[in-house]
This record gives sequence, structure tokens and C-alpha cells, in this order.
Amino acid sequence: MYIVDFFGYIVFQVLQIYKYAVIIYVLISMLISFNVINYNNKFVSIIMDTLYRLTEPILKIIRKILPNLGAIDLSPVVLIIIIEAIQFVMTKYGI
Repeated sequence: MYIVDFFGYIVFQVLQIYKYAVIIYVLISMLISFNVINYNNKFVSIIMDTLYRLTEPILKIIRKILPNLGAIDLSPVVLIIIIEAIQFVMTKYGI
């Protein structure tokens, strides 16, 4: 029983970190698009490249499912809602 609780806790925390990665990716991409920070900065480009590689595969799948809304990208919001729902089910049923 303790092994299942341990792995459930690990999965919960990985989902939590992934959710924060999505939020940080969206915030930094907004700051780049509004010219608050510069993508030519080495540190910013490394962070954005890492976050892009982490989040883009799942966001791309969600973008295929969602209808095209032009310049509005709701895929990060949908991904965060899905992560929250998974975490809720894990908490509710004690996984």
C-alpha cells in the first residue's frame, strides 16, 4: 500500500511541476511578444527552448483538437484544466 501511495505522490508532484512549467512558458512567451524581455538573451533563449521542448508536444495535440480561434491560443488553459482534473481525481480517490 505504501508503494502505491509513494508513486501516486510522485506522479502528483510531477504533474504539479509540469503545470508550473506551462504557466512559466506562457508568461515568458508573453513577455517576449510584448518586447519586455529579449529572446536574443542567452539565458532567456535557454529557458524558452527547454520549456518549449517540455510543453509543446502535449500542447500540439491539444491544438489539433481545439478549433482555430485565430490569435488566441487556449491550449495552455485546457492543459492546465486537464492537469487539475487528474490531480483532483488522484486526491479524491486516494491514488
